[in-house]
Amino acid sequence: MCYTQNRFNALLSACVMSLIATAGWSQSLTWLGTLGGVQSRAYGVSASGSVVVGCAENAAEQERAFRWTASGGMQDLGTLGADYSEASAVSANGAVVVGWAANAAGQERAFRWQNGVMQNLGTLGGGGSWAFGVSADGAVVVGVAYNAAGQMRAFRWTASGGMQDLGTLGGGRSAAYGVSADGAVVVGGATNAAGRFHAFRWTASGGMQDLGTLGGNLSEAYAVSANGAVVVGWAANAAGQWHAFRWQNGVMQALGTLGGTWSEAYGASADGSVVVGWALNAAGQWRAFRWTASGGMEDLNITYASLLTNGSRLVEARAISPDGRYIVGRGYNAATNRTEAFLLDTIPEPTSLMALGAGLAGLVGLRRRKR
Repeated sequence: MCYTQNRFNALLSACVMSLIATAGWSQSLTWLGTLGGVQSRAYGVSASGSVVVGCAENAAEQERAFRWTASGGMQDLGTLGADYSEASAVSANGAVVVGWAANAAGQERAFRWQNGVMQNLGTLGGGGSWAFGVSADGAVVVGVAYNAAGQMRAFRWTASGGMQDLGTLGGGRSAAYGVSADGAVVVGGATNAAGRFHAFRWTASGGMQDLGTLGGNLSEAYAVSANGAVVVGWAANAAGQWHAFRWQNGVMQALGTLGGTWSEAYGASADGSVVVGWALNAAGQWRAFRWTASGGMEDLNITYASLLTNGSRLVEARAISPDGRYIVGRGYNAATNRTEAFLLDTIPEPTSLMALGAGLAGLVGLRRRKR
C-alpha cells in the first residue's frame, strides 16, 4: 500500500509539473507594431483578448486610432476628416471602438466606430469632445465634452438620448473615463465647491458621488469593474504623492508603489480583484504593474521576465480583460527600438488546463485500480 501510494504521489507530481510546464508555454507577449511610424500605445482589449485598440503613428507621423487582431494585424480606423485620431476603449465583443478624432475643421470630436463607420458624437454645445469608455455591448459611451459656457463636462451618450451632461461635484469641470458593463455606473473626476478635483462614481439614481482622496487634495478615477462596485484610479496622499487606489463600499485603499513615490491604476477585472496600471520603482523608472489582494503590487517585468528580450520593458498597463487574463499597454521593444503597444497573455490556454485535468483524472483512476 505504501509503495503504491508513494508511486502514485511521484507520478502525480511528475504529471503536474510536466503539464504546468507545457501550459506555461502558452503565456505570451505580443508586440503590436505600428502603422508605419515609430510608436504605438494600447488602451483597450476585448473580453476574449482577440481585439486590441489604441493609437499608432503612420508613415506620415500622424497618430491614428487602430483596431488590432491577430489575423488582420493593425487596422487604421481613419479620422473624421483631418489627420489624427485615437481609440480609447473597445466593447466586450470587440465590435465597437470609441475615442476621438479631428474633423475637417481641425476640431476634436468623440467618436463611436462600428462596421467600418466612424460616427461623430458631437459635443455639449462647445468646442470639443473626447470618448474614453464604452459599455460591454457598445451602446453607452462616456467621456468629456465642452458645453456652451466653455466648461469641460463628463458625458454619457446613448443613441436614443444623445450626449448627457453628468454635472460636477459643485465646481465647474468634470470628466468621465470609465463605465460599468451595463452602462449604469460612470466614473471619473470632477471639481468640488473648493475647486479641487476629486474622483467620482455616478449613477442615475444617486447622481455624482465624491470618492474622496488618500489624505491629500486630489484624486481621479479611471476605471470601474463590470458590476460597478469597484473603482480604481489615483489619489494624493498626505505627503502630496499620487498613489493608485482601489475603492469599494466607501473605502479607498492605497495600492502602494513598486518602491518609488508614484503610481496610477488604469484598469480592473470584472469583479475588481485584479488591478493594472503603472508605478515608479526604486530607481524612479516607470513599470507596468498588476495588483491582487493576495500578491500585492507586482512588476510585470519581473513576473514575465522570460517573455522579454534583453532591453525590452513594459512601461504601463492600461487595460485588462474581464477574466484578468489579457493585459495591454505600452512598452519598449528592444528588437525594433520603438515604443510599442503590447498584448500580454498571462495564463495557460484552456486546452492545456484540460490536459492537466485529464492527466490528474487518469492518475486518480490509476490509484483507485491499485487499491
